[in-house]
Amino acid sequence: MGRILAIDYGQKRVGLAVTDELQLIATGLDTVHVKDIFDYLKSYVNRENVEKFVVGEPRNLDNSPSDARRFIEPFVKQLKKHFPLIPVFRVDERFTSKMARDVILQSGIGKKARQNKALVDKISATIMLQSFMLQMETTV
Repeated sequence: MGRILAIDYGQKRVGLAVTDELQLIATGLDTVHVKDIFDYLKSYVNRENVEKFVVGEPRNLDNSPSDARRFIEPFVKQLKKHFPLIPVFRVDERFTSKMARDVILQSGIGKKARQNKALVDKISATIMLQSFMLQMETTV
């Protein structure tokens, strides 16, 4: 088995999370500036066995596609072009940023650290990955 890498793609930053090789545990990996994401991913994929990508799909409350989709769809096309052998799955990313902020607040870290948007992005990616893993579990 290989790792599953989750991507919370934003206009400025990209939050990343990854599973272990057995796909049991989701862990925050990093937050990367959007301009550096493909270099980062190429380097990571060369070092680690990545089996799947999971990319957040922005949706509105009524389940219709969000305006942010116009930024994410070109990224997904490039991801498939750069890594044609690694399948890309989409997962609903509604409320992941709010959930990430709640997790940070409950963790007890200081106010300055709680304002770190890169941390929110990384935790959002982890939440998306956990959601995807639960979906996989229920379909098996």
